[in-house]
This record gives sequence, structure tokens and C-alpha cells, in this order.
Amino acid sequence: MLWLIAGTIPRDDFELARGPFRLRGRRLECGGQILPVVRGTPALMAAAAATADVLGLAPLDAILAGDSGGGRGSRALYARLCGEPPSCRGVTFHYLLPDIQWHNSVLWALEALSPAPLLVADAGFMYAAKMSGFASHYDLFTPDAGEMAFLADERAPHPFYTRGFLLQEEERIPELIRMAYASENSARHLLVKGSTDHMVAHGRVVAEVGEPRTPAMEAIGGTGDTLTGMVTALLASGLGIPRACRTAALANRLLGVFGKPSPATGVGELISFLPQALEKAMADSA
Repeated sequence: MLWLIAGTIPRDDFELARGPFRLRGRRLECGGQILPVVRGTPALMAAAAATADVLGLAPLDAILAGDSGGGRGSRALYARLCGEPPSCRGVTFHYLLPDIQWHNSVLWALEALSPAPLLVADAGFMYAAKMSGFASHYDLFTPDAGEMAFLADERAPHPFYTRGFLLQEEERIPELIRMAYASENSARHLLVKGSTDHMVAHGRVVAEVGEPRTPAMEAIGGTGDTLTGMVTALLASGLGIPRACRTAALANRLLGVFGKPSPATGVGELISFLPQALEKAMADSA
């Protein structure tokens, strides 16, 4: 197994599925299940699959559970990971109900492997990583500006409860980065998603990507997921974390250039433009 993506599907009737996944048009095949490419973990997986195809990688793997918010599916997924920790280059955790006890059990199971996999976290699992006190054990977090405020607030139990930060004030991102690292509430690397994307290594901003800008992309749900998906596959190819983040950030913006979306465009419609966007981003980042 090259890389594992762990996440949930917002359907309680979705059975736990694990195995390689493939992109077929606007649908994903994984573990005998067919999924439409919509925002959330399916968008991340679709972007990862399309990126892996461009890079000539073998299919990546996923472990998915149905969970509409009650937590049962997330707990089943946590239990499977603890019982069968994956031997692979890395794991990307996405939408999972935050549970500190289960988070810690999964983290310790993965860290016991030799070699230990790279650990990437976004969304709900990133919240659990921060709340557990083990954020610094992760290689990469991919927060947006609001989630960055949560990481910077050492007392906040959830992004809803960050103190004194106006989440739209993206000019404060460098300050929030410093605060998160000072309180050890950050992974070793960050890709902070915003009007300007910031790549951070060990507390230092090493690159920024602010162009091109496509205003309609701001209204399309799932574009943060596609960014994390591209980073995942680039890391699976062996690319270093800062370069993978910068390449993915540029490619994600180029989706708007090549796809020419409107605010009504679905994220699944953008995936067909990913090969063109990624190839240009890789050429520009070489």
C-alpha cells in the first residue's frame, strides 16, 4: 500500500469500506462501493486519484465509514485502524468525528510501525489532533483561516470557540502561525488555505501562493478538499512537503483558470481539468 486516506461519507447506511480506489468520470470506486464526487472526503479522493494518474502512481487506498454526525461510523473506522494499522508511506485523515481517546489510540498504533508513516490531517481529525495535545507529532496540517485561529488558541476546544479572532482577517495568518507553533498546537508543516495560501515549515513561512485568483472558486464547496487531495498524491510520489504544498496550491488555483467555473459549478466538474492544471503547476514549480 502506497498511501491511505481515512474519512467519512455523510450517510449512516454506508458500510465500512477499505481498499484501492479509482476515479471513473465523476464517480469513485472503492471497496465495491460507488461514490459521487461531491465536497468532503470524495472530493479529496477524486483529486488524489487524478493526481496519482498524472504522476503514474499505483492507485491509493482509502478506508471509509458512513457517519452523518452520530459518531458510530467514525468509531468503527478508528477501531479498524487500531486493529489493522496500515504499512504505507503516509496517511491522510479527513472528516472524522473528533474523539480524543480514539485519536490517541490510532496515533500510537501508527507511531509503533517501523518506519512510521507520514501523517497528514485536515478537518475533523485535525481538531482531534490539536485537542489531544499531540499536534506536533503530525507532519502536515491543511487548515483554512478559521481553523488556523483554532490552532492558535491554546484554550479553544473547537473552531466555534476561538477567542478574540475575526476569522475573516486573513492578514493575521502570520501571527496565528506563530501562536500555534509557540503553544505546540501545530504540525511540523502547515498549508494554510486562504486568499493567499501560506506554506509553513517548522514555524517559518517558506512560500506563498496568491495568484491566479478566480472569484467563483470561493463559492464552490470542496476546493479545500481538492487541495488536500493533490498534496496527498504528491507526497505519495516522494515529493518533499514544502514543494508538494506549493505545487498543489498553484494547481488548485489553476483549476479555476482552466475550468472557468461559475458559483454554481460543482467540485466534481473541476476534476477533469486537474491534469492540465497539475502539469502546468509542476512545470512552473520545477
